[in-house]
Amino acid sequence: QVQLVESGGGLVQAGGSLRLSCTASGGFFAINDMDWYRQAPGKQREFVARITSGGNTNYAESVKGRFAISRDSAKNTAYLQMNSLKPEDTAVYYCSVEAILVSRSRTSYWGQGTQVTVSS
Repeated sequence: QVQLVESGGGLVQAGGSLRLSCTASGGFFAINDMDWYRQAPGKQREFVARITSGGNTNYAESVKGRFAISRDSAKNTAYLQMNSLKPEDTAVYYCSVEAILVSRSRTSYWGQGTQVTVSS
């Protein structure tokens, strides 16, 4: 019912930067929280960053000071600016949103993921 299209992943050298984007479309009335998670091979999916509809942000300690989440509510898009990337940031990054559907239900959705690879 909600489709999330992610982009911006790729290969970057340690110390470099990438910006991920996530755009939501489909049968929803509004988007509440917009989150980024990541999953490295053999590991659990972990929280990276969150931005609420009011603009409040939260970050995992491992990315604090290096990553910045933002949103353009008019475009239903979230961004993750990733600076000072480290090899340990290598993972598939997933966008997740909580949407209020046109049916008035409240449901979370996940994007397909975008690969971020940081070389040493």
